[in-house]
Amino acid sequence: MTWSTKPVLKLAFLSTCLMLTSIYSVSAQRNDLSTKDIKRVESITQPTDDFTKAESFETMQGGAGTSLRKPSRDSFSHSSTNITFEDEQNFKLGNALFRKLWVSSPSSTQASDGLGPLFNARACQTCHIKDGRGHPPEGDTVSTSMFLRLGKTPSSERERLALETFVKLKIADPVYGGQLQDLAVPGLKGEGQMHISYDEITKTFADGDTISLRKPSYKAVDLNYGPLDPNTIIAPRVTPQMIGLGLLEAIHESDIYANADPNDKDNDGISGKVAIASKQDGKATIGRFGWKASNPSIRQQTADAFAGDIGISSPAASSNYGDCTKRQIECLAIPHGEQTRLGVGEAPEDVLALVAFYSQNLAVPQRRGVQDPDILDGKKLFYQLGCATCHRPKYVTSRNAINKAQQFQLIWPYTDMLLHDMGDGLADGLNVGIANGGEWRTPPLWGIGLTETVSDHTFFLHDGRARNLTEAIVWHGGEAEKAKNGFMQLKITERANLIKFLESL
Repeated sequence: MTWSTKPVLKLAFLSTCLMLTSIYSVSAQRNDLSTKDIKRVESITQPTDDFTKAESFETMQGGAGTSLRKPSRDSFSHSSTNITFEDEQNFKLGNALFRKLWVSSPSSTQASDGLGPLFNARACQTCHIKDGRGHPPEGDTVSTSMFLRLGKTPSSERERLALETFVKLKIADPVYGGQLQDLAVPGLKGEGQMHISYDEITKTFADGDTISLRKPSYKAVDLNYGPLDPNTIIAPRVTPQMIGLGLLEAIHESDIYANADPNDKDNDGISGKVAIASKQDGKATIGRFGWKASNPSIRQQTADAFAGDIGISSPAASSNYGDCTKRQIECLAIPHGEQTRLGVGEAPEDVLALVAFYSQNLAVPQRRGVQDPDILDGKKLFYQLGCATCHRPKYVTSRNAINKAQQFQLIWPYTDMLLHDMGDGLADGLNVGIANGGEWRTPPLWGIGLTETVSDHTFFLHDGRARNLTEAIVWHGGEAEKAKNGFMQLKITERANLIKFLESL
């Protein structure tokens, strides 16, 4: 193939280059604020250098919407405290739909049918248990909060063009689609099962203490529709916690662009880049949600979860057959649940909007122990090691946020919302949009200390391989290698204080 013989591909490539150039040349100046407000925001969001006391408003991680309730199993399920009475009603309706069990078609409950035909769960709540973090199957537990993404390298010019122009963010397996579904409606077989095995790896701290890491290997087994494509990659995912999503959506784009340094011009070893998603009116927009920041909005993230996890269509993900592919003929023959009189999709706009609203308004719990000397020492170490470079502590959200409750709020999510190379140890090999197989979006840290309280476990990272926060840190590599090595050099008391700081978030 030559450029001269492929003018369409050449034009698409050049257009993509221009688009990327324009994205990274976006002004860092906020267009939603007055000059006076810009100065205030710049002042309050500057990284602190005083670790003798807590910062102003540091306990209010989610701004005025922060939940002030005492820690409990419901800590991630409260509504933002500053929403209106009417919005509280919509939140509760969204919660009911989030918990609803969908059934297969045809059914007498026509507002609840359309499940599958292939699926991983019957309700959103099944994966996002108590709105918290998912986990890998341990012992006899089921894997309903963990699944396998599927994607392959492009094998045709059409597939390459689709990726290069962001028409698609990844190429699915031709038989099994973009996700392995282990369940199916009556009369149909599930696609297969996930199998995990672990090898233990020992790492040694500078003071002689050791830690054992478990390195996972994944297989798709008991496949019912033939083999996977030889080029298909299987990529595990646990479900993330749900708190503060609306506030992350309300972070102004300029604040995300301002942190991006894709070519590492400052030579600090950190080269975060803005993710690109192309699911809003066919236009390239920045990605914010998902482990590789592949979704631009909570609405689209909700629609994709409905489609991929439950097999439910909506106005934003219109296939009534979920992730069924053209080669799964039996799947495409199953009745769907779309009711024209109710609207487009098996989850029409009213349903999609309420579930998205619920997801946008789950409150962030308040910080705990912010004046504790050990926690303050751990915070200092967090900054000194460079953790705060990617886990950026604070923002002031846009004045133009869709929901008034999320407008102009000082928040503390500890993320830069950018993609970073985390090294070979954490790489899954799956390219999603401009995120390569070793790149991940910096996950927010707020609420991380309540994981055990809410979810009854302490499994972390994209596949839950880390059994505690210390293991999660030691797994860091790539752009985080320097910070990880600094952590390995700390004394045991210093490591304990750093973990104590994280547990206070």
